[in-house]
Amino acid sequence: MDLSIVVSIRPILNNKISSPVIEGAGVRLDRAFGFGNTSQFDPFLLLDDFRNDNPNDYLSGFPWHPHRGIETITYILKGSVEHKDSLGNYGKLSDGDIQWMTAGSGILHQEMPLGNSKGEMHGFQLWANLPSKLKMTNPNYQDVKSEEVNIIKDDDGTIIKIIIGDYKGYKGIIKGIASEPQYFDIYIPPNKIKSFEIPTYNNCFAYVFEGNAKFDYASKPQGIKIEKTINDEEYTIRDMSGNKTLITFDTGNEINLLSGNYGVRFLLVSGTPIQEPVAWHGPIVMNTDKEIKQAMYELNNGTFIKQ
Repeated sequence: MDLSIVVSIRPILNNKISSPVIEGAGVRLDRAFGFGNTSQFDPFLLLDDFRNDNPNDYLSGFPWHPHRGIETITYILKGSVEHKDSLGNYGKLSDGDIQWMTAGSGILHQEMPLGNSKGEMHGFQLWANLPSKLKMTNPNYQDVKSEEVNIIKDDDGTIIKIIIGDYKGYKGIIKGIASEPQYFDIYIPPNKIKSFEIPTYNNCFAYVFEGNAKFDYASKPQGIKIEKTINDEEYTIRDMSGNKTLITFDTGNEINLLSGNYGVRFLLVSGTPIQEPVAWHGPIVMNTDKEIKQAMYELNNGTFIKQ
């Protein structure tokens, strides 16, 4: 028997609703995960879902701030975001565009959401850790326009946008991410059973932002605890994996799901764990507290930027 073709379905480790937070100069967004212990997401550190129809909740943006030791991947669904950085780069991301930034040894930048003509703004930012040997690599920056993104349509109507990685031999245009992740934006039509291959020992998660699905289709159902008020009394009920839900998977080489009555759209992300210590100080992520203190010292005395 060829063990290479044995299917091992990934069970669900956890699922939860993202948490509202305020970041930057007052931007309201939803955090799927980030800060604290992120070992189950390694090599990823943070995923933010910034969507809003009220410009007052996002126009203040993210003024100049530092990064070191990480890479950020920004993906825009609606609206636009203006980017400037200490390398002299300037870019404006719009619907479907992607930005990859390697902070490496240090970069200063600002990101200013502008929305669209209807006031809508929706995008995601994913932080990927850098291994210790690349923490002080040279910073880098790349914009990818929507028309450059590979979009695959399966026979059943499923649509896969390849942000990073490859799907059935089709590759994303962004290359060079240290953690070699797979990052897809996937739409599945209503009431479809679908499976996706994932490298067996990569950490993997899905984040739903439209519709719903049973990601536990091949494993024990878990659901999500949600508080609801009925006749002025609060009840805890179980709900399907729907909007703003983060699903974390255990090891295996495949995930299975059943899309809901209105279909489902979600991010599917996986990557090879770095398995190194993580020291945080906001947007600066190193391996030790000593390295964090050094970064803060350099930030304060004007030697943070190396390039």
